[in-house]
Amino acid sequence: MKKKERYELFVDYFSEHQPVAETELEYTNPFELLVAVILSAQCTDKRVNIVTKDLFKRFPEAESLAEADSAEVFEYIRSISYPNNKSKYLVGMAKMLVNDFNNVVPSDVDDLQKMPGVGRKTANVIASVVYQIPVMAVDTHVFRVSQRLGLTTNAKTPLDSEKQLVKHIPDEVMHLSHHWLILHGRYVCQARKPKCEECKITHFCKNFGKFS
Repeated sequence: MKKKERYELFVDYFSEHQPVAETELEYTNPFELLVAVILSAQCTDKRVNIVTKDLFKRFPEAESLAEADSAEVFEYIRSISYPNNKSKYLVGMAKMLVNDFNNVVPSDVDDLQKMPGVGRKTANVIASVVYQIPVMAVDTHVFRVSQRLGLTTNAKTPLDSEKQLVKHIPDEVMHLSHHWLILHGRYVCQARKPKCEECKITHFCKNFGKFS
């Protein structure tokens, strides 16, 4: 099967069966999503959602978080992975958001990456989810599933994977494709034991039958 056909089957299947695909992080505005995505690095969305309920009550906007002591923020996020670093990132991000960006979460990926705790993946998530800019955030699920399906070939890094996916996925469904790959990886094409017997897209999966 040619790669072009594989991508077409991927887009056609999920466009029909999962036309609405969204992040499982809970947020009400771009600032909250930015906080949640920073916290989600090497941590489950479920855990992040538990923590942010109280965190957002205490720091409902960037101004209050910018004025906070990182030690206090730490107490709210201590059950998250790397809470020490992330508490400092959140305060630093909020200060920059207020002082440098007029309290508006930027849409530009390069501007986003200027803020503490915001790497390329986080920046792409914000640009994609908030502004529906056709960029691809590559986390472990996206990296794994895209390779297993055969959408990417010989990708050694998340950036390799991102470049290949962006090249072949139509702009109008790029923001959806990010979630399609994540959710498929989270619930079906899992890392240790993929549920191939439950998978509905084995007809175009390059590695179907290799995990039994």
